[in-house]
Amino acid sequence: MLGSVHEAEDLVQETYLKAWRARDAFDGRSSVRTWLYRIATNACLDALKARPRRALPVDLGPGEPAHWLEPIPDAVLDAAGPEAAAVAREGVELAFLAALQHLPPRQRAVLILRDVLDWSAAETATLLEMTVPAVNSALQRAKTRVPAAAGPATAAEHEVARRYADAFQRADIPAMVRLLAKDARASMPPWRIWYQGKDAIEASLWEGRPGLGEVRVRCTGANRMPAVVAHVRPEGALEWQPFAVSVLWIAGGLITDMIAFHDPALVARFEDVPT
Repeated sequence: MLGSVHEAEDLVQETYLKAWRARDAFDGRSSVRTWLYRIATNACLDALKARPRRALPVDLGPGEPAHWLEPIPDAVLDAAGPEAAAVAREGVELAFLAALQHLPPRQRAVLILRDVLDWSAAETATLLEMTVPAVNSALQRAKTRVPAAAGPATAAEHEVARRYADAFQRADIPAMVRLLAKDARASMPPWRIWYQGKDAIEASLWEGRPGLGEVRVRCTGANRMPAVVAHVRPEGALEWQPFAVSVLWIAGGLITDMIAFHDPALVARFEDVPT
């Protein structure tokens, strides 16, 4: 709903607090699960009224304020309970989340409840205080504006990510470039710039990678997609510094899109600083 791990965690706490304060008002006409989801969904809808949509660099128009989408570690999804762990890649992939940001908030809620969490139309209607026909209509409108579902990340895709991470750690730029599709894209939030095409990405790698110093990487998963976490230790520095979490789109054995999130707080969510 929100496109932000930080905001989601805050609203989870807000949901529990509101539920505790309203516990005497729970009349048992719905399940506790539905009651909690209603509180959480309404909190999200209220929050979405107060801020612009979140986006990826390639989705921003000229002069549009930047409020970035944030990746979430697969380990967090796996640890959040069976319902969250069962969410397939199409429900959390960054391209899907970016498309969600263009939907009106109530359509967004319907799509998540019906297609991601697999709620029935009747359950969704009860939670959102809508009619079943209105839920079905909102779902169909929402589906016309989101990308086709992606399959789960394969072992072959994770192997491409591993090879790219290894080449990045060794500063082997030719090896990195060989893993890029001809029309690959790369972006680096919080900077608004992005690169289109293998040649443009190669030029940026030659400009930026040699000056990073020593690099350590770890392959992981983010949003059910291959990801690489990197820390750097510039020449002369004693401490390792968080560098980026890179999420990779891979097709046909090549990287077609990559987003490197340069945010120390996000890096910390994926792993501790190396020792």
